[in-house]
Amino acid sequence: MKDTLWVFRRTMTTMLRSYKSLLLYLIGPIVGIGLSFLIYGNEQQVAFRVAVVNLDGEQAVAQDVASFLSGVERVKLSELQNAEEAREQVQTGKLDAALVLPSGFSQGMISGEGSAALELVSIDSSMAASYIRTYLDPHLESLTALGRTALETGTEFEEALAKYSSAASPVSAEVVEDRSVQRDMTNRSIGYLVLFMMFSAVNLSAFMIKEKENRTYFRLLTTPISGRTYTLSNVAANLVLLLAQIVAMLVVMKGLFHIDPGVPMWPLAIVLFLFAWVAVALSLVIVAFSRHSMTTLALQNLVIIPTCLLAGCMFPIDAMPESMQGIAKFLPQRWLLDAIDRLQQGTALTELGMHLLTLAAFALAFTLIAAYKFGHNKDTRTFI
Repeated sequence: MKDTLWVFRRTMTTMLRSYKSLLLYLIGPIVGIGLSFLIYGNEQQVAFRVAVVNLDGEQAVAQDVASFLSGVERVKLSELQNAEEAREQVQTGKLDAALVLPSGFSQGMISGEGSAALELVSIDSSMAASYIRTYLDPHLESLTALGRTALETGTEFEEALAKYSSAASPVSAEVVEDRSVQRDMTNRSIGYLVLFMMFSAVNLSAFMIKEKENRTYFRLLTTPISGRTYTLSNVAANLVLLLAQIVAMLVVMKGLFHIDPGVPMWPLAIVLFLFAWVAVALSLVIVAFSRHSMTTLALQNLVIIPTCLLAGCMFPIDAMPESMQGIAKFLPQRWLLDAIDRLQQGTALTELGMHLLTLAAFALAFTLIAAYKFGHNKDTRTFI
């Protein structure tokens, strides 16, 4: 134990001898938080610019539709007199959409024929058109049903419309905070943290190869320190620095950027700490299969960047094809991000046993592979 602690202190001192290295390990994840904040922090609900072209005059239905649209949230309504002018402004981007109420529109609604004559002008696949349709279509269906009912009962449509509009319905409204932006920032921040953790783990584990190259490792083995003690001490130092990264990231995310992850800190920290073991174990595998420092650099770029991209660390995984999403299920990063996503949805940590066991299985498998490779790697000529 004494030898292990001595090697641990020596490793920590050597790794952090340069303050630049310490800043790199701790500031890397914070830079990721800053990128996420810049990407998602300025997202706002933009009002859609919509114009109404009422060619049906002072008819009650046309007036009611225009009045209804003006009350829709996120719609900035204006009036135009010419349909061609409205189409031109939509094409040039001055308007997001235009609603044209042709002559005879009200009569068609009163007779129960529906709103087929109504025209909603917009660019193809416009979000504004979809948004307006979501609110407008149910209202038009209600007016059509009202017209048919008035015809069947012999009631004047205007009278029925007035009663319908003035009918008081008890409605309890409650404003719910939109947490989607906070959630997106959290997911991307943790995705960048995963990337930096994996690179940091490999760089720290590669310290063993550098000490073999400069013969320090073999000089240490002439003392009572064994190779197993040396490796365990380096693993412990690696884990401590990764845990420091996690703590720094969570503190800065919550305290400086005021990003609410939507998850209590302790279950989030537990999942991240478990992944730190996975990252260290994977770094040992990469180091075990490397004969030089340059080989380690090449392998870490070959393994870490593609797997982080496939797992959805850089962007939402929903943007990828289903075949790629299937491959992501075999990556530990995906299991981590999915566990955090489920925590944000209100799932208790105790219900994520499969995710935690899968991460532990990845860590154990990588550890065994690295131990086997280290145990059968007797060639020291590479470092002479």
